[in-house]
Amino acid sequence: APSTGNPILDLKLAQSNETRDVARQAKDPQTARDISLFKAGLAKATTPEKALADPNVMKVLLTSSNLSKYIQYPALAAKALLSDPNQTDSLVNKLGDANLLSASKTYNFAKNGLSTLKNSRTVDALTNGYTEVLWRQSLDRSTPGLSNALAFLNQAKSISSVDGILGDPVNRSVVLTALGIPQQIAFQTLNAQEQAVGSRVKIADFQDPNYVNKLTDRYLMAMQQQSQSSGNGSLLFRQSTGLLA
Repeated sequence: APSTGNPILDLKLAQSNETRDVARQAKDPQTARDISLFKAGLAKATTPEKALADPNVMKVLLTSSNLSKYIQYPALAAKALLSDPNQTDSLVNKLGDANLLSASKTYNFAKNGLSTLKNSRTVDALTNGYTEVLWRQSLDRSTPGLSNALAFLNQAKSISSVDGILGDPVNRSVVLTALGIPQQIAFQTLNAQEQAVGSRVKIADFQDPNYVNKLTDRYLMAMQQQSQSSGNGSLLFRQSTGLLA
């Protein structure tokens, strides 16, 4: 949907229209094809290794599990997911990615094989999740940051520490942007990052819907300002190069 020009109003519209628009996204030809290929690949896989070697399976699995960043590193993701989450020295624990660890524990391929992943409820959850993620991503094209805003509103209550902010890409983006903390803080030590964020927030506040809503609104306004600044910069560059031509 086109933006109203007010990102906070866009958020409210997205929330009220979510059921209808996600259903519409499911009918999108590319989305339907991705899901069909996922189910076909999963059905013919006889081992976790074969399932995770199928790019069609990994595309839906990683996207719906908030692990899209690993789509370009499928071998690493597969190796981590196949490792034992209960072993402290396993790859999935060494990588220190909370979402990756959560997925590894959910499917526990090392112990359960494909039984959990092939369960009909799991398949439905993954395909529905994949469709919802694609819908959210489509919102970003008209309203920058709207996808993260929706995800943050759904998961903010689960934040129980500063590391719960820094360790999740959605929480990190929303909270740091809303508080005006540069994302470049990632180049500092973890202790320095924890101090910078911990001094600006009270973890208990994430249980307060009003606080979470206000933080989300600030994030969306900041994202709009960044987008407008970037757009103005691009326009000035095009104008200047036109003058030089």
